[in-house]
Amino acid sequence: MMESGVSFCNSCGEQVGVDANGEAFVACHECFFPICKACVDYEISEGRSVCLRCGNPYAADKIRGKDATKVPGNQSTMAAQISTSQDVGLHARHISTVSTVDSELNDESGNPIWKNRVESWKEKDKKNKKKKTAPKAENEAPVPQEQQMEEMEPSSEAAAAEPLSIIIPVSKSKLGPYRTVIIMRLVILGLFFHYRVTHPVDSAFGLWLTSIICEIWFAFSWVLDQFPKWSPINRVAYTDRLSARFEREGEPSQLAAVDFFVSTVDPLKEPPLITANTVLSILAVDYPVDKVSCYVSDDGAAMLSFESLVETADFARKWVPFCKKFSIEPRAPEFYFSQKIDYLKDKVQPSFVKERRAMKRDYEEYKVRINALVAKAQKTPDEGWTMQDGTSWPGNNSRDHPGMIQVFLGHSGAHDIEGNELPRLVYVSREKRPGYTHHKKAGAENALVRVSAVLTNAPYILNLDCDHYVNNSKAVREAMCFLMDPVVGRDLCYVQFPQRFDGIDRSDRYANRNTVFFDVNMKGLDGIQGPVYVGTGCVFNRQALYGYSPPSMPNLPKSSSSCCCCPSKKPTKDASELYKDAKREELDAAIFNLREIENYDEYERSMLISQLSFEKTFGLSTVFIESTLMENGGVSESADPSMLIKEAIHVIGCGYEEKTAWGKEIGWIYGSVTEDILTGFKMQCRGWRSVYCMPLRPAFKGSAPINLSDRLHQVLRWALGSVEIFLSRHCPLWYGFAGGRLKVLQRLAYINTIVYPFTSLPLIAYCTLPAICLLTGKFIIPTLSNLASALFLGLFISIILTSVLELRWSGVTIEDLWRNEQFWVIGGVSAHLFAVFQGFLKMLAGVDTNFTVTAKAADDAEFGELYMIKWTTLLIPPTSLIIINLVGVVAGFSDALNGGYESWGPLIGKVFFAFWVIFHLYPFLKGLMGRQNRTPTVVILWSVLLASVFSLVWVQINPFVSKVDSAAISQTCISIDC
Repeated sequence: MMESGVSFCNSCGEQVGVDANGEAFVACHECFFPICKACVDYEISEGRSVCLRCGNPYAADKIRGKDATKVPGNQSTMAAQISTSQDVGLHARHISTVSTVDSELNDESGNPIWKNRVESWKEKDKKNKKKKTAPKAENEAPVPQEQQMEEMEPSSEAAAAEPLSIIIPVSKSKLGPYRTVIIMRLVILGLFFHYRVTHPVDSAFGLWLTSIICEIWFAFSWVLDQFPKWSPINRVAYTDRLSARFEREGEPSQLAAVDFFVSTVDPLKEPPLITANTVLSILAVDYPVDKVSCYVSDDGAAMLSFESLVETADFARKWVPFCKKFSIEPRAPEFYFSQKIDYLKDKVQPSFVKERRAMKRDYEEYKVRINALVAKAQKTPDEGWTMQDGTSWPGNNSRDHPGMIQVFLGHSGAHDIEGNELPRLVYVSREKRPGYTHHKKAGAENALVRVSAVLTNAPYILNLDCDHYVNNSKAVREAMCFLMDPVVGRDLCYVQFPQRFDGIDRSDRYANRNTVFFDVNMKGLDGIQGPVYVGTGCVFNRQALYGYSPPSMPNLPKSSSSCCCCPSKKPTKDASELYKDAKREELDAAIFNLREIENYDEYERSMLISQLSFEKTFGLSTVFIESTLMENGGVSESADPSMLIKEAIHVIGCGYEEKTAWGKEIGWIYGSVTEDILTGFKMQCRGWRSVYCMPLRPAFKGSAPINLSDRLHQVLRWALGSVEIFLSRHCPLWYGFAGGRLKVLQRLAYINTIVYPFTSLPLIAYCTLPAICLLTGKFIIPTLSNLASALFLGLFISIILTSVLELRWSGVTIEDLWRNEQFWVIGGVSAHLFAVFQGFLKMLAGVDTNFTVTAKAADDAEFGELYMIKWTTLLIPPTSLIIINLVGVVAGFSDALNGGYESWGPLIGKVFFAFWVIFHLYPFLKGLMGRQNRTPTVVILWSVLLASVFSLVWVQINPFVSKVDSAAISQTCISIDC
């Protein structure tokens, strides 16, 4: 946990830290410019012993007793200082940062500080060119990736010198009280449990014990959820500075290339028009066309998906230039034309209205063609689908077909209607054969990784679901501000964007937006080691997907690769584990030893690759293995396109991953239906960091299942994936402790992501207790004393204060918080409960559960899908709880009327907890009713059955009959003289 009032270094972005006396480190006592000790040491070693802001000398007594006015020329002194720093691996990557004040001090003649820094980079570059064969020491200063900055003209130096992004910590006035209340609530919880345990209810011991167990688990869950939010931060990216640094006028763009991945399975449940809009928004993104490639994975091998992509490629020739000419936002035509805004605002071109009308007409015609294809595909011919040339469609059997690749657009191929180049668009359908395990979406994503590496090999990958379109055309530039930064991007595995959704009702009845998670939890994780990967809207560093360790961190020792949380002193690994460790070290070393692989001839290359046994890790493809050694990506210009296509077909073969590390250490990790959580967790266990990017205009928007049944099935899938991870070897409770690269609070966050489904067991018990107490006349709490009343009051106040202060620093509304709380109960007593049982059946008994893909399109009527009710067993537990508690409330009031005045006091507490359950389940009840005559008959029958059963139980309890002592009755009978 971080102390309140933490300041961050303006050079590297890390915490400034404390000095030898335990006080906040201050380098300059004149202007108090925040800069950490590691950056100050580097400045002094480079001959710059004055403050970057005010120019005054650094205080010698604050820098380890060293005279800051002297320029140390001895490199051993600097090495000694680095060796004594605990965060050497972290700060070794910060020395190439150019702080904000550098640009403020720059004038037209150039700043000496900036000139000295550029000269030092030139000298280091010359030394590195003489030592190509040896990798850099981990404690030496890395050479910046932007060597072109050496030749910048003075006019562009200022913009290039500024950082591409900054960290904006939450203000002390908001974060200080928030942390104080968290600690206060933790203390109150301890006192509360002390009282509850030491004051049992003898008359209802079973109910009391059950409530104690549930409350302890709820407190444990709160700790797992709360403390990873201890240090929330915000980030701001500067796309204009990115352009100034990498897109100088008159020169080719130096921005890194990006490969976009779009995944689809069933075109009848994931409408081709939705997928096409996603593809069109990608092709029209505000980024150099030669740096963008879009790969569409059709894992269902449907001819409908292929034909719709043909139409989409043709329409893109009109749509892309229109978007770029008039700066259209968003660049998905369906969502652009459906906007209810003044489209003439800020559009002053006289031709805009005419061209917009023509484009809308073209789009409507395009929609007609797509809908015609969909209508045709509703009924499959007996002989299978046939392509236009008369040949049979290879994917007629979706479970047994060859691999298919089709390049529709390209940098040097098709052009738009104005003669400009278009990004590459590639259709991919991996091979499938009976007898092979294909690993669903994770396997499809790994196939795209290999195909893209062979064809384009961009250093960065952005994956999107088929229903998540690019809402902000500059989103890729936002991500590049982090990934291409020589400091921040060095140890960055991915940049995660929040998920935003269209088509959700204003009240967000079922918390589809997940606002609390994306605007609260993810900001908190960004202040630790980074947000978790949520499956879409994420830009990856390709090298991180290949299983390499971060450049600034040393390889894990052989004895530290264990997954056990309590590694023994003696090595317990078998030969296979030691072999894997050795191969991982060889792969990590290859990145540094084989940077100049283009200088080798074909024979030397094949010998090197064979010698390192890369085939046993990446598979039997020399072309793909060579691509993994190119840290900056790219494909050789002399490569034969036909040969590359042939190799791409080879790497998507269903047997390619056999006896390799794919899905185990490389790419998307197998073993869970929520492969996203598992993939991000493996990366961060290796020491990688991630970044959360929240631009003002949402980067991506998608469709969410807004009706109750689909929403519960979606939550069921997520919860089942968490249970699978919990029962696997990758469980955060014991995996990756030996390396020590996953921070404690980050591990708590991952533990929370895999244990939250188990909260369903105590939750459903706790929601049943109020009804049982009302029906039996017993209660889980004894007669309250003044101390107990104070503890209960303090607990409720601390809960309210925590929520209010959380809303204050996050900007989330109270309605979002309440909806999230309601659906936590609804999902907990339904989907999470089923996920726990299905997870154990799948992992222990081998009984697999098949999930249907959630429909991505709604009815024509606005929010029409909200009122659709599809019968599912997930509706049974919440329905039962509602009926039980309603029956209990009626029974409680009836008993109080029969019992007299003294019965009303205990009734208040019981009814309060019963209404707590009913209010939380109210959105479920409202969704269950739907519109008039839309409630399924099965639900009505189930409700009547449950009401009858519990009514009979209530009658058996006889609440209206006063309890009479049988001994007194017998004594009365004896005294009567008959």
